[in-house]
Amino acid sequence: MIDLRSDTVTGPTPAMRKAMAEAEVGDDVYGDDPTMNRLEKLGAELLDKEDSLFVPSGTFGNQLALFSWCTRGTEVILGDECHIIQHEAGAASVIAGVQTRPFSAPDGILPGREIEKRLRGRDLHAPATSLICLENAHSLGKAVPVAAMDETRRIADSWRLPIHLDGARIFNAAVALKTEAADIARRADSVMFCLSKGLCAPVGSLLAGPKDFIAEARMKRKIMGGGMRQAGILAAAGIIALNEQTGRLAEDHERARKLEDFLSGISGIGVQKGDINMVFFSYAPAAEGKKAAQIVNFFRDKGILIGSPENGLFRFVTHYWIGDKELEEVKKASEGAFQ
Repeated sequence: MIDLRSDTVTGPTPAMRKAMAEAEVGDDVYGDDPTMNRLEKLGAELLDKEDSLFVPSGTFGNQLALFSWCTRGTEVILGDECHIIQHEAGAASVIAGVQTRPFSAPDGILPGREIEKRLRGRDLHAPATSLICLENAHSLGKAVPVAAMDETRRIADSWRLPIHLDGARIFNAAVALKTEAADIARRADSVMFCLSKGLCAPVGSLLAGPKDFIAEARMKRKIMGGGMRQAGILAAAGIIALNEQTGRLAEDHERARKLEDFLSGISGIGVQKGDINMVFFSYAPAAEGKKAAQIVNFFRDKGILIGSPENGLFRFVTHYWIGDKELEEVKKASEGAFQ
């Protein structure tokens, strides 16, 4: 099946499977898994942070960051459309015990004036702000300019607040912005980035930041049940993901732009131009409901998996396993589905 539902569907490459089978392992809770130690060192170096920590998923990494930065009962400022708000099951209230204060930022840019309107100090009637969260690349397919992040950094510094960056696809953002991932990461105090979104590692993310923060996060990872034993089997794939897969992401972006151009030519389709490996579009006859389900089933019958529209938008995601041949099959199926 051709799977366009997400870049999380990318199975491991043959090189990853071999490395996982041959990985040198130890007990990572004791800190003596050599392969995991290499991965965490590599992740910190790539983002120019002091240290990093392996976690099972991106959601785990984001929630661990909130848990580590924030005092219970405080408040976190972030965009309403970001992953932490939309796709992490309300975990911030359960795990970190914080209140989230979102506002609309569909392009991932949090305007300084909007942040400043929401910042609160310690007060008898209101929770104090403890953290600002950014996302880059943004969940709706946009790469956030570093100048916009700089404005947030300036405000955070003036209030002595940390910034956490959901950088699940930070390497995609770096490609789109024509910069290095470390250049994006230096605008934040902590960064979570995924090994399993488009980089083909089967499991895991890294949370990177200052040494004292990572030490706190390591303790709280244990509380959350994230301490693993012979995790070097997973780390072996992560090392290959960072060394070999980040350099080819531009190919996924190029195919996404080709798909955007093609879909734009179909009557009734409205494409939202993106920056990374995601294609978002509306189709007037099928916002939700029966017609949308028919389209999903039509693609499945053609050997192509797509997701149902969310908030009226379909999403096609290109990745390592979507080559030119697969792209042509998707185009052909689209001609039949959207009519």
